[in-house]
Amino acid sequence: MNQLHQIEFQSPIGIVEITGTDKAIRSILFSEKSKVSAPISPESPQVLKDCQQQLEEYFKGQRMDFTVACESTGTDFQQKVWTALVDVPYAETVSYGAIAKAVGSEKAVRAVGNANSKNKLNIVVPCHRIIGATGKLTGYAGTLPRKEWLLRHEKACRENQSIEQ
Repeated sequence: MNQLHQIEFQSPIGIVEITGTDKAIRSILFSEKSKVSAPISPESPQVLKDCQQQLEEYFKGQRMDFTVACESTGTDFQQKVWTALVDVPYAETVSYGAIAKAVGSEKAVRAVGNANSKNKLNIVVPCHRIIGATGKLTGYAGTLPRKEWLLRHEKACRENQSIEQ
């Protein structure tokens, strides 16, 4: 089993914890308080450093897509949902129903919501872009105020065309 490493940094919407192996990111989660004594060290795997850099670029409005290697564990259905989430364009939203249809399980709206809630790769796998059928912001493990901030941030960056690809 690969050893897990963790770093964290302060984002505009709270502390972001990045956990991964030497080869891939396993989780990107928000935390209410610091759990790591040092934010980053020279011994931190390059993939964690790259992930932090890409997330910082995202928060500055300089990145829309992520290239960092990620690993996620879940059921086949959850993996399909997470793959569909990555296909949701930057600054756009889709409903849980649209994701259910995209993965070939049109009636599995609640199961999509459940898979969404199990996503441990926040922002990189953009579960914040999924909304209710009525357009209402619904559940987000990172808190609804963060979801709202992320959506506003992406729309503002797209409208200002300050994104460099």
